[in-house]
Amino acid sequence: MVMMLLHPLCVILLYHIAPVFPLPNSPPPHHHHNVSVYDPEAIVRSVQMKVEESVRRRRMLGSGGGSCMTGNPIDDCWRCDPNWGRNRQRLADCAIGFGKDALGGRNGRIYVVTDPSDGDPVNPAPGTLRYGVIQTEPLWIVFARDMVIRLNEELIMNSFKTIDGRGANVHIAGGACITIQYVSNIIIHGVHIHDCIPAGNANVRSTPNHYGYRSKSDGDGVSIFAGKHIWVDHCTLSNCADGLIDAIMGSTAITISNNYFSHHDEVMLLGHSDSYTPDTSMQVTIAFNRFGEALVQRMPRCRLGYFHIVNNDFTEWQMYAIGGSANPTINSQGNRYIAPTDRNAREVTKRVDTDEKDWARWNWRTEGDQMVNGAFFVPSGEGLSAIYQKASSVEPKSAGLIDQLTQNAGVFGSTPRSNGVSMLYPGGGTGGDGGVDGSGYGGGYGGYMGMTFRGGAVRSSPPNCWRAVAIILVLLELLLSSAVLY
Repeated sequence: MVMMLLHPLCVILLYHIAPVFPLPNSPPPHHHHNVSVYDPEAIVRSVQMKVEESVRRRRMLGSGGGSCMTGNPIDDCWRCDPNWGRNRQRLADCAIGFGKDALGGRNGRIYVVTDPSDGDPVNPAPGTLRYGVIQTEPLWIVFARDMVIRLNEELIMNSFKTIDGRGANVHIAGGACITIQYVSNIIIHGVHIHDCIPAGNANVRSTPNHYGYRSKSDGDGVSIFAGKHIWVDHCTLSNCADGLIDAIMGSTAITISNNYFSHHDEVMLLGHSDSYTPDTSMQVTIAFNRFGEALVQRMPRCRLGYFHIVNNDFTEWQMYAIGGSANPTINSQGNRYIAPTDRNAREVTKRVDTDEKDWARWNWRTEGDQMVNGAFFVPSGEGLSAIYQKASSVEPKSAGLIDQLTQNAGVFGSTPRSNGVSMLYPGGGTGGDGGVDGSGYGGGYGGYMGMTFRGGAVRSSPPNCWRAVAIILVLLELLLSSAVLY
């Protein structure tokens, strides 16, 4: 029901305001004693629909495409839909690059994390993140509220899982972090990952039917070990014991996009060792990321495979930005490289532990990159387009658009709204604890796997009729000031 009980004054107001403008989707008025009476609920439904349509058109048709249209193909794919929260799994259609086929938990059930604890890594409790990621079925994992998850041991993921932090402020921090090992089809989106430390020398469950002994881990933020079809998007990563994201041991079909990296030394390692030949098939896309303050090196450091580095913003490094060894193919297109003030560190590239007579034949190219503050990229190899076919995964955009393309890098704000796009969630039941967006939508996951409810006081709110009147007045203003939209 849109409206339940109406204050008499509200009915009078609705009666007098409704005829001011047409309501094309409302039923015709009922005639009683020659008096036309509009159905108040139909009025509210129609007005709400018009307001939503007006806002949607304004976003799409406004200056530069509107606030939701950035030119970033990933974000523009889903964020312009005001009802994206009711179709979260559409995100899986928005991937680009070598990891574009990562399905995550698409077509699976929704699993809601309600418990941030990690008490027993061998027997995780239902409602915890660990319980969700080890299941054998595809799952789309979301969070009931803001939370900080301190993992006692590595979070060992099973295939076909999405960790979707949208709408909640989720931190995986202060303990072990994420391990993607011998699995495929993983999406990690919208979570803070930081202050990760080594763990191990302990038993850890990896599936409902298996746990095993884990030796000491490195302390990576995200460790990809023989994984494929992986997409890490819109995460904020910093200050881990080893790498922020490392991919090794034959991992491939990976996209790392829209992330914000900061406060770290060795940011990203792609390739296990110079002699590990299975990494010659590795293909990784690094796109629309912002490499921020207090970074030192490895953005990334590559071995053997094919790497497309496209439309990123490199704002700081202390040693170098892009490095490699063992003849990787590096295709740098449409990036912005802002050199540090240290004149001795302005080179973007570094061939690690290799003589020039050897690396001179490696295929490293810069195309359309913007060099700032004296930054320079040392190319090598043939430079022919055909050579870079295996290191090309997405059409690059102009480096002049970098601010626009990377403006939302990292997690979308700590509040569930960003750039005016309302982030609502499925349902709207009454059993939640206030909802991840503070709007009372927390109960909307009722019946989904992993969800538990807590009691809570009913929030007071203005009468529904006053909301209806407010909506009508807003629409009237829109009609008068934005007729072009209609």
